[in-house]
Amino acid sequence: MRLFHFSDKADIDRFVPRPVQVPAKRRQGMEWLNGPLVWAIAEAHQHLYLFPRECPRIVIWAGASATDTDRKAWLGDLRPGMSSVAYIEERWVERFERAELTRYELPSDTFTDVQDAGMWVSRETVVPSSATRTTDLRSELQASRTELRVVESLVSLKPVWESSLQASGIRLRNAVGWQQTV
Repeated sequence: MRLFHFSDKADIDRFVPRPVQVPAKRRQGMEWLNGPLVWAIAEAHQHLYLFPRECPRIVIWAGASATDTDRKAWLGDLRPGMSSVAYIEERWVERFERAELTRYELPSDTFTDVQDAGMWVSRETVVPSSATRTTDLRSELQASRTELRVVESLVSLKPVWESSLQASGIRLRNAVGWQQTV
C-alpha cells in the first residue's frame, strides 16, 4: 500500500499530527477525525489531491453500482483511457496551471484506513520516505486517468451525491455560492 501527502511546501521533513483547520460534521463515533492526525491518501485516490490546496473541486467516477443513465448524465463522453472527471471553477484555472506540489510518500505502518475515498490517518509523527515535486498538475491528472473539466460554478454538480456514482468534494466552502446551498 502506497500512501501520499500532497503539499505546496517542498521542505517538510516530518508530519506532526494536528487537528483539521475547519472541523467537519462527522457521523457518530467518528468525531476523532477532527483531532490531531496526519492525513494521507492511497495511491489509487491521489488524483483527488492534484490541485492547489484551497482549490474547490468535485471528482466523479463510476463504481461497481453505477447505472448507465448516471454515467451518461454525469460523466458524459470521457476521453479514451479516462476513468474519472475532476471539476474546478474557471476562476481557479490560472492558479491550477501555475501550482507546484510536492508528493510525499509516507510509510504506512502507523496509518489506519478511515474507509472514505482512500483516506488514511496516523496519530503519530510520520517521516516521509521520499518527496517528488510536480509542476504540471494537468499532466499528473491525465496520468491518473482523470479528465479535467472547468465550470463557472460547482453548485450545479451538488445533485451528483444523489446519483449512483462516486463523488468527492474537497474545499467546497471555497466554491462560489456553495455556502448558500448548504
